[in-house]
Amino acid sequence: MFDNAMEAEEISDVCDNYLLCVSESKDSLRNKSQENVVIGIVAAQPTTGEVIYDSFQDSVGRIELESLILRLQPVEIILPADVSDQTEKLINTVTSVSLQDDRIRVERMENKHFEYSNAFQLITNFYGDRVLDSKGSQALSVVLNLDKSVLCSLAAVIMYLKEFNLEKILYNPSNFKKLSSEAEYMILNGSTVNNLEILQNQTDKKKKGSLFWVLDHTKTSFGQRRLKKWVTQPLLNSSEINSRLDAVSEVLLSESSVFGQIKHLLCKMPDVERGLCSIYHKKCSIQEFYLVVSTLSQLETTITALVPAIHNQVQTPLLQKSLLEIPELLCSTKKYISMLNEAAAKSGDKTQLFKDLEEFPLIRKRKDEIQEVHSQIQLHLQDIRRILNCPSKDYVTVSGQAFQIEVKNSLLSSVPYDWIKVSSTKAVSRFHTPFIVENYRHLNQLREQLVLDCSAEWLRFLDDFNDHYYTISKAVGHLATVDCIFSLAEVAKQGDYCRPVIKDGRSEIMIKNGKHPVIDVLLGEQEQYVPNDTHLSEDGQRVMIITGPNMGGKSSYIKQVALITVMAQIGSYVPAEEARIGIVTGIFTRMGATDNIFKGQSTFMEELTETADIITKATSNSLVILDELGRGTSTHDGIAIAYATLEYFIRDVGSLTLFVTHYPPVCELERAYLRQVGNYHMAFLVNEDDREQERGSEGEENPEFVTFLYQITREVATKSYGLNVAKLADVPDEILKKAARKSKELERLENMKRKRLMTFVKIWNTTDSGELQRWKSMCETDNDFSQL
Repeated sequence: MFDNAMEAEEISDVCDNYLLCVSESKDSLRNKSQENVVIGIVAAQPTTGEVIYDSFQDSVGRIELESLILRLQPVEIILPADVSDQTEKLINTVTSVSLQDDRIRVERMENKHFEYSNAFQLITNFYGDRVLDSKGSQALSVVLNLDKSVLCSLAAVIMYLKEFNLEKILYNPSNFKKLSSEAEYMILNGSTVNNLEILQNQTDKKKKGSLFWVLDHTKTSFGQRRLKKWVTQPLLNSSEINSRLDAVSEVLLSESSVFGQIKHLLCKMPDVERGLCSIYHKKCSIQEFYLVVSTLSQLETTITALVPAIHNQVQTPLLQKSLLEIPELLCSTKKYISMLNEAAAKSGDKTQLFKDLEEFPLIRKRKDEIQEVHSQIQLHLQDIRRILNCPSKDYVTVSGQAFQIEVKNSLLSSVPYDWIKVSSTKAVSRFHTPFIVENYRHLNQLREQLVLDCSAEWLRFLDDFNDHYYTISKAVGHLATVDCIFSLAEVAKQGDYCRPVIKDGRSEIMIKNGKHPVIDVLLGEQEQYVPNDTHLSEDGQRVMIITGPNMGGKSSYIKQVALITVMAQIGSYVPAEEARIGIVTGIFTRMGATDNIFKGQSTFMEELTETADIITKATSNSLVILDELGRGTSTHDGIAIAYATLEYFIRDVGSLTLFVTHYPPVCELERAYLRQVGNYHMAFLVNEDDREQERGSEGEENPEFVTFLYQITREVATKSYGLNVAKLADVPDEILKKAARKSKELERLENMKRKRLMTFVKIWNTTDSGELQRWKSMCETDNDFSQL
């Protein structure tokens, strides 16, 4: 690595190695079947030094906890020995599947460690005994202001990290970050993150095919980790969003050479964030320290040289602030690099590591003692030469043994009797004098002591460097931000992307010729994605009921709207000709039709549990997406639930809503709420000519041939054309024909019932006896009515 110390390997999907500790309120431990529970979490990432915490009330489905685990993707979870039944089921679910190719490890600790009294005592000792000054008491004060459930988790994390000497990341609680902040970030629960494939696709759980995959053009590992947080935490503050968008626009449109030089620097950066944390834990090698700090020192030098150009050529506050603060934050690195011998640092030699020993008196004293003994042994050589009568005699080193006196075997008579033979050959023998034996032993002891002294001074050197850990980490954070901005600018270079307009104080989503960002990239230039418009607003149409044939593109369309909204509030350009987004505080989705074996829930139960959670949390500033609600039960019950639920969102919640359904009665809500609701369908063509050609000689029925147009269109689709999908799936012709015949039969029966009902209504409202007689005659001769 030192041949080109600044070269960084190509980054792959960088996972976050979170250790997550979960504790429940005391009441839930007493009553394990209790449904709602207060949960406290602490998540620590020792490799980067990040510590986050949160506490929240969760429902029976533990949806909040599931969302948190899906978002953090921890590699290890610490739990009490006993947890509530609902939490136990969730943990079994999330640990049964592979996340990042490895199952999550679960560590159980005794319940007593999660009791508040024990946790309070442990935390008080940890922060109170560490530093007996104002900083120590301030740290303790910050920690004790946390919720009780968080303190219980924190105590367990302290105990666990102490086993690996990694507890230092917990020393400064002022750097702890609260995970959830509804006032700062858009709500994206676990279902939404999964359904919209924000971090990983739903097929093989890999990054490719996700929104993160589309947006990730970062050059550094720490930049990639920062972007991952941005993607899961869209902003709610319009000024912050526009600040990012301004920066992206400047990188996209500017001709300044500064950005090219900064990007070149990023391409050569190793993972200094994790390197710094390794240094902070004092678990780094000398080579790692030198690589990380020399890289940062070179970065400081390069950016300092660019400061005048940054002042003149970089206009946006976010980029200017991030870049201009880096040199000042990294200025301390030069001092530490200048204290080291480069060759010794690269070879890992602690005894020769430090240049100026004035700052390391212990090492200097030990080296002086070694030099004194070495000089005495060299002076002793004069006595040896006189005894052997050989003025040119010198010491030799053989097999690691130094200061040996080599004498030819023919001259052994001249060797004093008290000399000690060390080794011999046929030609020569080698000796140590008593003086050499004594001083050589002393010299080796001093050398061993020097190694220990150097190790102690090295740790003291790291302690001194770690005083600057947080300022240097801040500089790396600035660099990560710049890397993310460059990444989003690379995304914006793709064709047909535009800068979204972000509006405050108005719930609105207006997208002109929008595309699904992931599908558009996967299709490439050969197969262009069909663009679609969307217009939802609080004072106009805020609900779209979408019908249409299976595989017609309904799910892709509703996901497209949600993903464009997420991208806009991240601060990214979006795949559309024009986009105007009012701040959306949360996106809630109910999609898919799968049961949950580990939770013991059927498909329908899973549907209703997620829908109930959405009903509880959605507001007028939310985007709600419900895909075929009610399909998990009988048709009549499904229609009733779908109708009532959608009417509740229209009348009581007032959220922007996309509702996909195959139930025609639900579409009647447009007439009841004409101003707020619009019926749409994904356009298609039915090819009747092809169908007639395949019709049998006896008039047997065949499935319709449908051509999908993937275009959102007003009005309701008359049919779902499910048999067309069956044909595409290569269902045998015999089954298809029988299904088509049965479908026609059921359709005719339904039409007869409808005709009968309309006739009954007309007859009921008729008062003329002659008119009634005519209806009687018609009904007697009409085969359809006679069959009923």
